[in-house]
Amino acid sequence: MAPASFHHEKVCVMDASGRLGSTLVERLLERGYIVHAAVQGHVDDLKLNGVATEREKKLKIFHADPFDYQSITDALKGCSGLFYAFEPPQDHPAYDEYMVEVEVRAAHNVVEACARTETIDKVVFTSSATAVLWRDNNSQSLASDLDERHWSDVNFCRKFKLWHALSKTVAEKTAWALAMDRDINMVSINGGLLMEPHLSITHPYLKGAAEMYECGTFVTVDLQFLVDAHICVFEDVSSYGRYLCFNHAITNHEDAIHLARLLTPYSPSPPPRFMKKLT
Repeated sequence: MAPASFHHEKVCVMDASGRLGSTLVERLLERGYIVHAAVQGHVDDLKLNGVATEREKKLKIFHADPFDYQSITDALKGCSGLFYAFEPPQDHPAYDEYMVEVEVRAAHNVVEACARTETIDKVVFTSSATAVLWRDNNSQSLASDLDERHWSDVNFCRKFKLWHALSKTVAEKTAWALAMDRDINMVSINGGLLMEPHLSITHPYLKGAAEMYECGTFVTVDLQFLVDAHICVFEDVSSYGRYLCFNHAITNHEDAIHLARLLTPYSPSPPPRFMKKLT
């Protein structure tokens, strides 16, 4: 049951076609929100499992391209809040140097659209722990040395082709600069590696896993935990700034082997191949 103050409140989820976005839509509907679900692709891309008929009446689907400013403003119309998570374009799903520009441009467009939407009171911006943990002296950057005040070093990320970290860092910095300039109430969630059924060793978050493991900064997060965190910071009027979000850390050999088995389920005794040193 949603708190009375949030009952019938209208919020937008963008991109709602991803695993996080679609689960956020479901949870928000359960809590009584009216939801504008903004998707990049076809309506079939939004798979809502077990959404009751009465809840469907509170759901409206929009086709919002983060590079089409008008489509973003249409999805935001009348909403008091936005949950924003970047999903790579279908025609360019891999993280590379080009993706940095793509993600930054999308973040800028979305935050600017929020600034021009009078009803928007709060933005929850999904970032990543990779925007926090990479520094040039990373061998000394133990978990105890890092918190939400830190930012990954963009030159270090570019040098070692850590494109996921670079994209998340520059996009989040762009969003924060614009949010502060336009007086937008924004909170960011810097999540660990999202644990989901189709996770594989090709996930761009995993580049540099060996270094993260050695420093105790290799963190993961379960989907429901991450969704709850998003809703919590949205509903808590005292929330502000950045929040590192994870509920597990890969800190010993057994953890690494367990994760390796999840990433390579058809191998009888898979070595932790993602633990390759940066070169």
